[in-house]
Amino acid sequence: MSKIEQALKAANDTRALRIGSGVLKEVVELFRDFFPDKEAVIVADVMTFTVAGRQVRDEFRKAGIKQQEPFIFTDDDLYAEYKYVDRLVDSLKQHDAIPVAVGSGTINDLTKLSSHLAGRRYMCVATAASMDGYTAFGASITADGAKQTFSCPAPLAVLADIDVIRNAPGEMTASGYADLFAKVTAGADWILADWMEVEAIDERAWSIVQDGLHDALSDPKGAANGDEKAISQLVEGLMLGGFAMQWSKSSRPASGAEHQFSHLWNMEHHLNKGEHVSHGFQVSIGMLAITAFYEQVLKTPLEQLDVKACCDAWPEPEALDAHAREMFVGTDFPEIGLQETRAKYVSKEELGVQLRQLKEYWPEICDRLSKQLIPYVEVKKRLMAVGAPTEPEQIGISRARLRQTFIRAQFIRRRLTVLDLAVRTQYMEQWLDGLFGKGKIWEITD
Repeated sequence: MSKIEQALKAANDTRALRIGSGVLKEVVELFRDFFPDKEAVIVADVMTFTVAGRQVRDEFRKAGIKQQEPFIFTDDDLYAEYKYVDRLVDSLKQHDAIPVAVGSGTINDLTKLSSHLAGRRYMCVATAASMDGYTAFGASITADGAKQTFSCPAPLAVLADIDVIRNAPGEMTASGYADLFAKVTAGADWILADWMEVEAIDERAWSIVQDGLHDALSDPKGAANGDEKAISQLVEGLMLGGFAMQWSKSSRPASGAEHQFSHLWNMEHHLNKGEHVSHGFQVSIGMLAITAFYEQVLKTPLEQLDVKACCDAWPEPEALDAHAREMFVGTDFPEIGLQETRAKYVSKEELGVQLRQLKEYWPEICDRLSKQLIPYVEVKKRLMAVGAPTEPEQIGISRARLRQTFIRAQFIRRRLTVLDLAVRTQYMEQWLDGLFGKGKIWEITD
């Protein structure tokens, strides 16, 4: 049984996935398998309708499948924001047609949530290997100033034609490659959370994501050049990440501290030269930064940690609440730090238990983390080969802001990551000093 077949058995929402060259012509069969006698409505933007949506429409017409007029977003700067969900929901409520999302991250997330709110399932035709959200449970949408994951089912069926995907813009492929690479650091964070007895590793979800991960990442140059095998491996890896999230009903298998960087920058409405930065490109910098941070962690003899000193320095809830509020004063998400840090706060006694566990087993933890992670130099080399950014300035983030992101990102999610390890062991500043400054990876001269 293939990895995809095994993952489909674990998936809660998606019942079929077709990946291959020329499979776009199978869209009629796939639609009829899961939505017999139903009407269809294609959801796309101008570009994705051109590259695949028009052919889907024509295939449906030839097969006699009834269709509503395609819903095409014509906005120049379409983004996964709730106002677009409202617009699509209003349209879907005018009929009972099954949405067929033709596109990548933004189109899929908008259709996923809108379909759910309209009370129906949908299917997806992927047009780029740009992210892992096609088969993920939940939609990542910006609402009320904050990037949020809204609970909603993944598509009932997904079709990914490699001939379409390999011809997508190179930056989209590079974005997806970086998003897939993030499963390496996300896995390291889960290892930490497991050892600290905060969130146990779900072995099935872990296996779905991690078992073939290194193979899927093995040919960045091939992916950049549109090589069929490399693109197929990349697409499969991204789809598997989504299936793991379906199984666990959580993004934990695929998302760690590196994604918190991206979420924070989205919440801060970050633009690079007036334009949105893709999720994958943000994650590329976040993942590279977290990889470098982990190298500082692994050089530290935490088996010698002074647990009492860490507990003595641990703030009382009231002090942490005040600090969390202060962190986001002047933003349009002033309460998120308070909300998320409260959710993961532990007492001094609980902290002591966690840190003694960490101290006792640090050699074993360190060994497993070392086997999970890929060296910073190699990560950077592969990202450069695929065309993903490797310096924060490439996405409009200054080095000073990158350093601050390590601190701020820890406040926006309750999920335990290496950033929480740094805070709880009182090593945050020391580890950051190992990355920023004269002669370091990111030299700050101002």
